[in-house]
Amino acid sequence: MRPVRTKPKRASLRRGKEGSAAIEFALFMPLFVLLLTGVVEIGFAMFGSMQVYGAVEAGMLYAVKNGFNSTGISDAITNSSGITGITASPAPTQFCGCPALSGIVVATCGGTCTGNTAQSQYIRINATLTRTSILSNTFLLPSTLTAQSIVRQN
Repeated sequence: MRPVRTKPKRASLRRGKEGSAAIEFALFMPLFVLLLTGVVEIGFAMFGSMQVYGAVEAGMLYAVKNGFNSTGISDAITNSSGITGITASPAPTQFCGCPALSGIVVATCGGTCTGNTAQSQYIRINATLTRTSILSNTFLLPSTLTAQSIVRQN
């Protein structure tokens, strides 16, 4: 006679698997927190950068509408958003220059540009925001966010 085979009990197949989900969760959690913190940090940096560019745009619009007024442009930059800490640094400046392929070439007022064209007056507008980080060591992201714009005045 052959021995009769019996099916193993289901309880014996699951033996030792009760805590595996908790262990996997404990191993995954530090990586998840690190990734989530990095995403939040990058998000805050991008938001701050957009606010600085918006502040420069507000200063530029003020300059186009009202002409060169360093205090007015600085106030427009500072009050452009609800974020505190945005400054017009360095202060807005007015200069004469000639357009070139590499940008605006600063020149002495009253002269002429290449091709015997007249010079134009320009306003350089800057905005700066010192970014506070949620991590102590974020060497990949800048601690100071800056933006600059040059607008022709005429």
